[in-house]
Amino acid sequence: MPRWFQGPRCTNLVRLDGQVAVITGANTGIGKETARELSRRGAQVVIACRDIEKAEDAAREISSETKNAVTTVKLDLASLNSIRMAAQSLKIQQPKIHLLINNAGIMVCPQWKTEDDFEMQLGVNHLGHFLWTLMLLDNVKEAAPSRIINVSSIAHTRGRMDFDDIMMEKNYEPTRAYCRSKLANILFTKELADRLRGTGVTCYSLHPGVVQSQVSSWSS
Repeated sequence: MPRWFQGPRCTNLVRLDGQVAVITGANTGIGKETARELSRRGAQVVIACRDIEKAEDAAREISSETKNAVTTVKLDLASLNSIRMAAQSLKIQQPKIHLLINNAGIMVCPQWKTEDDFEMQLGVNHLGHFLWTLMLLDNVKEAAPSRIINVSSIAHTRGRMDFDDIMMEKNYEPTRAYCRSKLANILFTKELADRLRGTGVTCYSLHPGVVQSQVSSWSS
């Protein structure tokens, strides 16, 4: 793949020793490489995934490579109950969270529903991370200066928020649903950044570029 198509590369070599980084969907793809790099830099990485066996495999692989312990927590973003249980457990284990990276996602799936009857892409990509973030917010504030990073997509530019049919029950189309969920990520990030101004917590959203990933299979 041509370098220009990949986009710029990070040349920053800052160390993250003593910092805690929590990453959703980090058993594969973008999330796994993020976990690997942060672990290399000394961060205490926590992988939060729906498939705990795959998460533990990824944690062992990364730990073996970086000689830095990586831990896991079971998190199903399609279940509000799972999110609450995982967040409550993590709040106790990690009183301070320096980096909260909301990476997990699902893309252009059929008209599936979450456990709580939300449209799956909006439910997993946005609503699940919304609750997860708010439940962990005190721990992120405690670690200030700290960051919340929401992985979005350039597809957000094609998204439209229709609050009369936010779950697309009337006219579901997989790609439009995905774009809507990514726009929701952007709007959430902007509002959260405004509300946290002056707290030492900064919020970012990003387009990760074009990568090979299993996002469409929702393997995380």
